[in-house]
Amino acid sequence: MIVLGAIAAAGGIGVAWALKQYNSAPPLSSLKPVQKGRSSAIYAADGSLIGFIRSENIRQPVKASQLPPLLKDATVAIEDKNFFVHGALDPEGIARAAWEDLKAGGKPVQGASTITQQLVRNLYIQHPEDTLERKLIEAHLANDLFEKHTRSWILTQYLNTAPYGTVEGSTAVGAEAASQTYFSKPVEDLNLTEAALLAGLPQAPSEYNPLFDPQAAIKRRGEVLKTMWEQGYITGNEFRTARTHGLGLKPGHKYTQINDPFLFDLVQNELIEKYGINTVRNGGLKAYTTINPELQAKAEAAVEESCYVCYSEGGPAAGLASVDPKTGAIVALASSEGEADESQFNYAWQAHRQPGSSFKTYVLTTAIKQGIDPASTYYDGTSPITLALPGGGYWTVHNAEPSGGVESLEAATWASTNVIFAQLDLDVGSEAVTETAEEMGIESELQSVPAEAIGGLAEGVTPLEMADAYATLANGGIHHDPTAVSKVEFPNGKVDEPGSDAGERVLTPGQAYDVTKILEGVITQGTGSPYTYMGCTSEAGKTGTSEGESDAWFVGYTPMYSTAVWVGHPKSREYTGFGGPTAGPVWQNYMSAAQEGNCPEFETPSSLPELSPFTGGHTTSSGYSSSSEGEEEYESEFGEEEESEEEEAEAEEGEEEEEAAPPSNGGGGGPPPTGGGISPG
Repeated sequence: MIVLGAIAAAGGIGVAWALKQYNSAPPLSSLKPVQKGRSSAIYAADGSLIGFIRSENIRQPVKASQLPPLLKDATVAIEDKNFFVHGALDPEGIARAAWEDLKAGGKPVQGASTITQQLVRNLYIQHPEDTLERKLIEAHLANDLFEKHTRSWILTQYLNTAPYGTVEGSTAVGAEAASQTYFSKPVEDLNLTEAALLAGLPQAPSEYNPLFDPQAAIKRRGEVLKTMWEQGYITGNEFRTARTHGLGLKPGHKYTQINDPFLFDLVQNELIEKYGINTVRNGGLKAYTTINPELQAKAEAAVEESCYVCYSEGGPAAGLASVDPKTGAIVALASSEGEADESQFNYAWQAHRQPGSSFKTYVLTTAIKQGIDPASTYYDGTSPITLALPGGGYWTVHNAEPSGGVESLEAATWASTNVIFAQLDLDVGSEAVTETAEEMGIESELQSVPAEAIGGLAEGVTPLEMADAYATLANGGIHHDPTAVSKVEFPNGKVDEPGSDAGERVLTPGQAYDVTKILEGVITQGTGSPYTYMGCTSEAGKTGTSEGESDAWFVGYTPMYSTAVWVGHPKSREYTGFGGPTAGPVWQNYMSAAQEGNCPEFETPSSLPELSPFTGGHTTSSGYSSSSEGEEEYESEFGEEEESEEEEAEAEEGEEEEEAAPPSNGGGGGPPPTGGGISPG
């Protein structure tokens, strides 16, 4: 018992007491190492670093081969000069320390810890008390550890767990983190003076921190260099030259710099939701995002080049979200630059806005789920109309123009006729529409009220939600939750791929196909036709315009991508424009660039749903046509005819309603007031 003999020889203290304390140490195998953790990082799809996730500790363990001999020599010289001679303990050092402690009345005044003992403290003693009892237990554990591992392993583990100082609230744990923090370089590239500086820090990281007290750091480095010379690790000339050098600091920002804050936050939030905050901050994860740098650049260019109404300093802004329908992978998230107080705001995935008529797709899908044939089911679209609500009360609905007539659901989708979709919602049931929307991917709160059929939502929706929900149609009825994470690598080699699951089927292939074929008409002959067609036969979508034309949308998809574009004023309900001419060009610009002329066809399902004309409720006969009135409404929507005096008066009334509506800043406005219509388009 070397430790007991040394203590007894130093002062004759009670050996029995010391033996009792020594043997009170638990078996090493029963202890779990204190979780020092390791830093987690987020990478782009091309492997470039986006940033490290902030934590109390910064730590990146490295292999023994990556630790330079200079750092190992400097550490051994200053911390434990007999490391390669003694075992886990240093008898001479223990005897010397014990004598000094006894002379001080039993108070510990001098340390005698070997590197092995310090490693035990780092790994297994979470809150070490500076007492003789703790030192005796620590000595026992050190002996156990030394019996199980080589000196090389012990030194490597020590250099990966020692604290090297706290900077900006995060402690650099391990030599690699320290090297990046103080010198902006990997630990394997350290020179003599840099290695000596780091080797001197673990004894008192705060006292010797070179960023806070350069003079103390230089003095401590000099002690390390002198010790290395005295022990033969460096020559006299090397010592004399090195001690005259400045600190040569180059503070690094590797662990604090975030290259894309919006994307970083999105990925970090998703990781925390799935794996928990402690694992994400300290689990050493390597997370790779789904964002495709090329598609992201094309999305940003589309927002900048094709949002013709956008301008900074109070003008309309735009957000574009694009996902891969087959996996739910988010491939692009582009946003206008936020205002001064919204510097960390991304309109593509954070802005909840009124979707206008783009929400009608969920009403149409619900009708097809219930077996209603949109081509042979007719409603009277004459505007305005006052409808009795199921719970009591009345609801007056307007089209964008006062004209209207009998239309099929199919034609009403192309023309985006509010009055018809309001009646359809009452017939299929608002609760059923909510169920469809949520199954397809809408996560924002819905209230199952008829006004939602034409875009009157309490909370609004984000472009990312809409892109993901429409992706369910593009994917033949299978929904994937949107994900910004393509792959997560764990330190133990495990790999998780969030988008690799099979998804959830919420529509039959036939139902999704029937909805898609109708939405193709929006692009070829409906409200989106002059602005969204990009030359493919398989492209579908829906325009959307909120009340007062304050929010403009186009949400569309192909078999390759589902993309939603929103344009509007970030903090007000000011006029922006109709969805087709305002948001449509941004969508067309991005999708054309993204697909690069590749136009795959929507897969034709083996069977289609059995649909039949729906009669009853609010439907009407198809015995007469209102095609001329519908054409007039469509032309007037795009400014090809002058408004009548009656229309101008109604427009002024709508502006008054708009001014009375609460402003929206990321949270969306409330549902339209009774009597207020949601503009189609």
